[in-house]
Amino acid sequence: MTDENRHAIGVCTFRRPGLADTLATLAKQSAPPGGLMILVADNDEDPTAQELVADFAQQSPHAVIYLHAPARNISVARNAILAAARGRGLRFLAFIDDDELAPPDWYHNLLRAVSESRADAAVGPVRAIYPPDSPGWMARTQSHDTRPETDRHGRPIAGHSCNVIIDLKAAAFDGLLFSPARGRTGGEDTAFFRAAQQRGAVLALVPDAEVTETVLPDRARLGWLLQRRYRMGQTHGSLLAAQDGQGRFRRAAVSAAKLTWCAGAALLALPVATGRNTALVRGALHAGVLADAIGLARVEPYGAPTGAIETERGGS
Repeated sequence: MTDENRHAIGVCTFRRPGLADTLATLAKQSAPPGGLMILVADNDEDPTAQELVADFAQQSPHAVIYLHAPARNISVARNAILAAARGRGLRFLAFIDDDELAPPDWYHNLLRAVSESRADAAVGPVRAIYPPDSPGWMARTQSHDTRPETDRHGRPIAGHSCNVIIDLKAAAFDGLLFSPARGRTGGEDTAFFRAAQQRGAVLALVPDAEVTETVLPDRARLGWLLQRRYRMGQTHGSLLAAQDGQGRFRRAAVSAAKLTWCAGAALLALPVATGRNTALVRGALHAGVLADAIGLARVEPYGAPTGAIETERGGS
């Protein structure tokens, strides 16, 4: 490694067999001037991904760094990647999930967008790939897609970490970290980019930097989508409270009204799976906002945090 390596791609992983496929697509990314690093943060208590990453490093055209961040807390893993990138003086850091696949021009398109738009970060969409036996209504509505909502200027309203590039030299990201308190509930990336925007960060949307994600059988269920949207609602509710000081009563009243509307829409569309389930999924989001407003405990799918260590490996 040298100080000339100014670009990195970060991947957080936890016992994900598909990591090998994700890394294979990253090996095909064209390296920008100064070189490209791949940082893999293993969030398992035991270094279960270390051997896979070591094997990949032997064949990768890019430098590969394995980080052991044993916490079952995604924020700890993301912060380990941030620390590794900042410690090496890197400027641009992209994040991709360990179950996503990137086309060969993915990093190039993200880098071009963040450079040409003079933005501080740029986000791309995630398109879900549904197995043939998935429910038809999911495929029709692309319920698992991640497509950033934009403002009237075409800029993303919020950021996410499943397909993004960050300019670490931007003042808005100086010293900024992912919240460990949100690392067990989800929403840590939403809060991270919201904090950056409050510091003045400008986000750009990169439609041609799309990555894909195959929907696994345990996620191709209405129950999984409802739980996911519920957690998103809890995050959104907490950010609303922190952002503009909305009172609990007001947030509870508004979200309860929206939840009631969604319930009515679901009843009206009862015979039609697409309309019914779309209304239910939307209602789960408002249910999450309501739950946060009245102080219900948040879902915490991860364990308690511990430390983070790293092992560095050179690319071939």
